[in-house]
Amino acid sequence: MKQFLIGVFMTMAIMGVAFANGEKELEFWTTETQSDRLARINLLVDTFKATNPDFKFEINVIAIEENDLATQFNAAAASDTLPDLVQVATENAVAFGTQGLLNTEAATSMISNIGKDRFYSGVLRLNQMPSDDAYYAVPFHGWVQGIWYRADWFEEAGLNPPKTWDDILKAAKYFNKPEENQYGILIGTSAEAFTEQVFTQFARSNDAWLFDGDGNLTLNSPEMREAIEFYAELAKYTPPGPQNWRARDYYFQNKLAMFFYSTYIMDDLALAEVAAASLTSENFEELAGSSFDPNLVSNTGMVPAITKTRDAGYGTIVSLLFPNTEDDERTAAAMRFAEYLFTPDAYISFLHMAPGGKNPVLREISTNPNFQQDPSNIFERYGPDKMAEIIEGLDSIETFSIVDGKRIEAASTVFSKQIIPQMMYRIIQEGESIDSALERAEAEIRKLM
Repeated sequence: MKQFLIGVFMTMAIMGVAFANGEKELEFWTTETQSDRLARINLLVDTFKATNPDFKFEINVIAIEENDLATQFNAAAASDTLPDLVQVATENAVAFGTQGLLNTEAATSMISNIGKDRFYSGVLRLNQMPSDDAYYAVPFHGWVQGIWYRADWFEEAGLNPPKTWDDILKAAKYFNKPEENQYGILIGTSAEAFTEQVFTQFARSNDAWLFDGDGNLTLNSPEMREAIEFYAELAKYTPPGPQNWRARDYYFQNKLAMFFYSTYIMDDLALAEVAAASLTSENFEELAGSSFDPNLVSNTGMVPAITKTRDAGYGTIVSLLFPNTEDDERTAAAMRFAEYLFTPDAYISFLHMAPGGKNPVLREISTNPNFQQDPSNIFERYGPDKMAEIIEGLDSIETFSIVDGKRIEAASTVFSKQIIPQMMYRIIQEGESIDSALERAEAEIRKLM
């Protein structure tokens, strides 16, 4: 019944129905569209209102599909009906900011109010404007990609954790035993997004970009070529055939030493009912299936940032932005509510909507005892030290799409067209030379530009 009433309330808000108490209205757009998550957000709104009786605005929570948000935001800007607060992927926030549609002073002020040093530096860097001390939006939460590895195997073999290129390759070779159906590492080798996500982390660890800050194509650079060569070498120690994230099944069945994955894997490692899909032979006939290993979490380590010439992480950040409504009163009210969302109880409640998928951007939250007590008791299986180590990957998080505080639209288009994973597929699976594959990828990108 509560969710039904929330739906009616939101419909009334969208249709512009006035509230009986005559309060002014704020619009909060969110990409959390599931009913249980909307109920959680509305509960936070109700709690905020109850504990701030002097707050004279009604907060209308409006759910918008992530793929539709940019279109709706631009339409609202054109009709002068921008919302007051938006939760959105950081790449969109930067795009809106470069169009002059955001109140960047509000975002910068809020980061200062919360405390700049409390944030992981990587999440701030993704939101940073070309000016050193200004930000398009306020980072809110995110997920981290890294190498999950059998720490017990590494310890027994006397190998270093897989952080540097040399240590990753050494371990991949050591543990690769195809005659026993065991492999050293899982990286993406199919022509899809997972491959680009993994490759991006290697490229950035060698300081390779798709584009520079001026939008010039830099694909065929010595740094990028070296990353491609290394990635192709690692592919020799990945299960055969084009592989994506699904090959994590090898790890769950003790046939894989390392695999790349985001923090969304945390519940799979910890809970038998979630891991069940990876414990059968349904996805890979060569796997016999196995029972759930309750010690897998304790025997698993995670390296969130890899390094060659520099540390590089990968992941996605969601930020809170303040549209440029030119209404100081509404913006101040939106900032007040947004700052409430960062108070420990409210923030942890929000993050617990998706344990592992929503990680805190504030350092101290990762070890907060209340954060450790998620509804499914996943985090307690990792412990505060391992949680802090995993989430610390937010310090090094980067993408090809944001360079020097600028959104490189062409990089996002390249990603959507899967040009990079197609290039890697041709090299790894079809045996095309790196020179030929690079030339073809460059030509495809230039057509898009």
